[in-house]
Amino acid sequence: MTSVKEFRVDEPATADALGRGRFVFTDAYSVFDWGQMPDAIPRKGASLCAMGAFNFELLEDEGVPTHYRGVADPSRDADAGGASEPEAVPLADATAPPTQMAIDLTQVPDLPYEGPDAGYDYDAFHVAGGDNYLVPLEVVFRNRVPVGSSLRRRADPADFGLDGADGPADADGGWPDEPVDLPEPVVEFSTKYEEQDRYLTRAEADRIAGAADVDALESLAREVNRVVTERAEAAGFSHEDGKIECLYADGELRVADVVGTFDENRFSYGGRGVSKEVVRQWYKANDPDWVEAVKDAKAAVADRDIDDWRELCEESPDPLPDEVVEAVSVMYAAGTNAYTGREWFDVPDIEAALDAVDEL
Repeated sequence: MTSVKEFRVDEPATADALGRGRFVFTDAYSVFDWGQMPDAIPRKGASLCAMGAFNFELLEDEGVPTHYRGVADPSRDADAGGASEPEAVPLADATAPPTQMAIDLTQVPDLPYEGPDAGYDYDAFHVAGGDNYLVPLEVVFRNRVPVGSSLRRRADPADFGLDGADGPADADGGWPDEPVDLPEPVVEFSTKYEEQDRYLTRAEADRIAGAADVDALESLAREVNRVVTERAEAAGFSHEDGKIECLYADGELRVADVVGTFDENRFSYGGRGVSKEVVRQWYKANDPDWVEAVKDAKAAVADRDIDDWRELCEESPDPLPDEVVEAVSVMYAAGTNAYTGREWFDVPDIEAALDAVDEL
């Protein structure tokens, strides 16, 4: 089980063949890599499932290979919440917001940790995965650099052709206090299975990818970015950044996990953020002791013979207040209605939902 969705295997993958399984989307949420937080956000799971399925079907229409097989219709299938495999149908055939997504499965080998000096043993990972495995990378694409983006800590505006003369850098060449649009999308690679995500050089990403080609991963990410960006613009959103994960099977890359949701990607609507970043910013403003403790623990683990920084974290997150839970819940649901063009949820429109978030 991941921190926000359950993973069910209906037919295991083998070294020679893909299997079948499901994501079961829950209302749990995670910020700052903490894992499951102390409360839940109603409607979030169904929102992400519907939005993810919608984007997978857009990608399939554009010829982009994915692991998506359809959704379970909770109004039709008595087994939709049970252990047996429900029928997979196109999203348009679902009569209620789905919470289960049918997918093809690949192998996910263990990634051994050999200590702070040796690090992670990717050679062992690929020996076990062979030619059928989940690529142990996240491929990140950026169209804009929001205020909360990690890119601001790792690079300067001039690295992307932005400076005081030709772009929105401040007088000292640093990032300004507002979002910055990039001249061209930027693609980066980060680790997926390490306890702390870290960004990689292209050479490091190529080594970690194994048999999968890093150029093909980048091309696939750029195509996903194009499709999601075009849909977002058609629905009135701006698509700021996001990521993909991929499986590699018999020489082919397919987009895996979930694509283009308010958890995987950052969107804005009328200049206002519509993503999990709303919750991150609330914790930074209202539970700074926990946020700082997380930061300290992640820094401290580099000098220890462990890779789980949570063991060193001396604080736990506070639950969200009820009014924050409700406002964020409505934001997810209203955003999904607007993005997909279908009224899945009986909630105020996206403008009213964002007005409520602004008042938090």
